[in-house]
Amino acid sequence: MHVYHLKSDIVEIVSQSISKNKTIGIVPTMGALHQGHLSLVKKACAENDWVWVSVFVNPTQFDSPSDLLKYPQTLQEDIKKLQSISDAIRVFAPSVKEMYPKKVTAQSFQFDGLDTVMEGAFRKGHFNGVGTIVLELLSLFKAKRAYFGEKDFQQLQIIRKLSTQFLLSTDIIACAIEREPSGLAMSSRNVRLNYTLRQEAGFIFQTLLQIQKNFHDNSIDQHKKMMLDACSKHPDFDLEYFEIVDEETLQPVETNSSQKTLRAFVAIKVNEVRLIDNIRLN
Repeated sequence: MHVYHLKSDIVEIVSQSISKNKTIGIVPTMGALHQGHLSLVKKACAENDWVWVSVFVNPTQFDSPSDLLKYPQTLQEDIKKLQSISDAIRVFAPSVKEMYPKKVTAQSFQFDGLDTVMEGAFRKGHFNGVGTIVLELLSLFKAKRAYFGEKDFQQLQIIRKLSTQFLLSTDIIACAIEREPSGLAMSSRNVRLNYTLRQEAGFIFQTLLQIQKNFHDNSIDQHKKMMLDACSKHPDFDLEYFEIVDEETLQPVETNSSQKTLRAFVAIKVNEVRLIDNIRLN
């Protein structure tokens, strides 16, 4: 498996792929790969001639220095997992200096309010960091398709907005959430929880399923109370937010009779680890 660390190498190889009319698919990641990531990679392999996986822990999307330090970095293990899918996958694993040669700072973007709610409200500057690195990667690889998981649905919508604003030719492909047997949405941060808490965290998805099932029978306030009550039964889990929003704008709605597509989002903190999840409601 080929692993590259320099942008100059990527420019040369991408030029070769274009000259050979080969389609490129890219899966941007921060490493610590799990089955959720690998499902994106498998989809990319099925739909493209050449597949790249970027592995880069992007410092500008962390609002907490301690969270950045704790984020798992397991490049060699990640490579082995990718090799189990295909030895033809190419990996781009740059240094921070390579991606931020002058100063480690994020660009500022206008995301029309997509970035000010939910994760944006709790993680100041996070989506400017995401936008900075994703724009760099999509511009560098000139991929036909880029693959992102729906667990980070707010991020997905922001990347779609980014693609439109900068007239990028890359198709943004959304991929379904992969879950642990308990129902917990797969995340690289899950490894920081012990087995008991990871099992217990399954209540988050089970509550979302109940809200989805009874969505039109209860009010928005009643659904919010259902999530709050569920969390109260699990003392280690602190609810940061639960919102029901318009899927397109990510703005909260007041009634479940809306003709728009609605989605529920939740963020819960347990032992300094933030767990996020979401589900489509109608």
